[in-house]
Amino acid sequence: MQLNKLYNASLPRLVLFDLDGTLLDSVPDLALAIDRMLAALDLPLAGASQVRNWVGNGAQMLVKRALAHCISSSEDEAESDRFEQAFALFLHHYGRCCAEQSRLYPGVEELLSFLKGNGVSMGLVTNKPISFTESLLGEFDLQRFFSIVLGGDSLTEKKPHPLPLIYAMEQLGVSPQQTLMVGDSRSDIKAAQAAGCRVAAVSYGYNHGEPVSAYQPDLIVDNLVELIR
Repeated sequence: MQLNKLYNASLPRLVLFDLDGTLLDSVPDLALAIDRMLAALDLPLAGASQVRNWVGNGAQMLVKRALAHCISSSEDEAESDRFEQAFALFLHHYGRCCAEQSRLYPGVEELLSFLKGNGVSMGLVTNKPISFTESLLGEFDLQRFFSIVLGGDSLTEKKPHPLPLIYAMEQLGVSPQQTLMVGDSRSDIKAAQAAGCRVAAVSYGYNHGEPVSAYQPDLIVDNLVELIR
């Protein structure tokens, strides 16, 4: 069992999970909302393959990247009246379609059920706005697994800042040495490393076109069930 190798033949006391690209393939619905936003602004559509490379730093950055791509500006220049209009449009459309085409990745329910059955606490730490996060957890019946859920707007900082991980560990009374972060991107890996906990990365998620190995996680898996086999 891969977890045993990381924790000296035992299990961690706490596992913190990212959401998009780790537990849930949410790009189809994010791309749908981005394209509906762009269409409303009379801008060219982006498509799912492009949006896949923009996900991971929260909804505002996703919209900024879409605007920068379509109007040939920088992400900073996308901070404008057009951004405010675009962001409002994105929130509207994503709120209507956030669970239409998104799917859990293989192995997710098996891993979560195993950890719960073995008394391991779990938390969700995502950069997605908390309102959408809670909606998706309800849609996929995942809220029952998590003792704490933090979105990108729950605290004053979001990943790659370590604050959300540190806050979750403090709230659940677990030390970094007893905690594992599971994510798909450099934001997850950097946050875990800065918080002092181990980190397992999945190979299939959204990491802006870069291999997760470049950020030296403690472990890389192709399917989450590899953690318990």
